[in-house]
Amino acid sequence: MTILLKGKNCFVTGASGGLGKAIAEEFGNRGCNLFLTGRNEEKLARLKDDLKRKNPLGNYDYFSADISDIGEIETLVEKARVALGEINILINSAGIFPVGEIEGVSLKQYDECFNVNVKAPFILSRMFAVDMRKKNWGRIVNIGSSSSYAGYKGTAVYCSTKHAILGLGRAMYAEWKDEGVRVFTVSPGSLKTEMGRDVVGQDYDTFIKPQELAHFVADIISYDNEMISEEIRVNRVIVQ
Repeated sequence: MTILLKGKNCFVTGASGGLGKAIAEEFGNRGCNLFLTGRNEEKLARLKDDLKRKNPLGNYDYFSADISDIGEIETLVEKARVALGEINILINSAGIFPVGEIEGVSLKQYDECFNVNVKAPFILSRMFAVDMRKKNWGRIVNIGSSSSYAGYKGTAVYCSTKHAILGLGRAMYAEWKDEGVRVFTVSPGSLKTEMGRDVVGQDYDTFIKPQELAHFVADIISYDNEMISEEIRVNRVIVQ
C-alpha cells in the first residue's frame, strides 16, 4: 500500500541548494507542508513564494541558518515546531563538498564538513524522531553519495562523511524501525547542481537531474506496508 503525502509536515535542509530545492518542490506538489532551511535567505524566500503560488493551500515557512552550529540547529527545530507543529518527514539533504588533497585540507574545513554532513543529520533526526515515535509514523531520508561506498582522490573528507552518514542511517533504521519510523539512506552519483560542478574529471552532462532524484525519493517513502528499501544506490547510466 502506498500513502498520500498530502498534509504531512516535512522539514528539508539544504533547501536553498539544488537537490534540497528540487525535493521541496516535489513534496510541495504532493501536498506536504514544508519548513525550509539553508544558508541563502533570498533563495529560501523565493522558494517559499514559488511553493505558495503553485500550491496555495499548503503551509510553508523557512529560516536561514548555518547547521554547522549546534545552537542554530536548536533554533531551527523550535521554529519548525512553531510553524508546523510535529514534523512527520525529515530530509537531510544539506551537504558541503571540500575539494583538496589530504595534506591541504584544514582542520576547520574537516570539522565544518562533518558538522554539516553528519552531526546535523544526527541531531535533527534524534530530535524529530521523538515526535515520530510517539505517533508510530515517520520518515527520515539521509542523502548519501556514491562516495558512501568508495574513496576518491582529492575528496577524502567528503568521502569520510558520506561513509559516516551511511553507517548512521543503517543504525537509525535498526533502532527505530519497530516504532514506525522508517529511515532511508539514498546514495546518488553526481548530480547536476552547483556542488556537482566542483566534481573534477567527469562529464557534467552525464550527471543525474535533481528533479528526477526528488521524484524518486518521494516515491520510495510512500510505501507503508512490509516492504522497505532502507539503503538505495542511484547510479548514472553513463559514468565518464
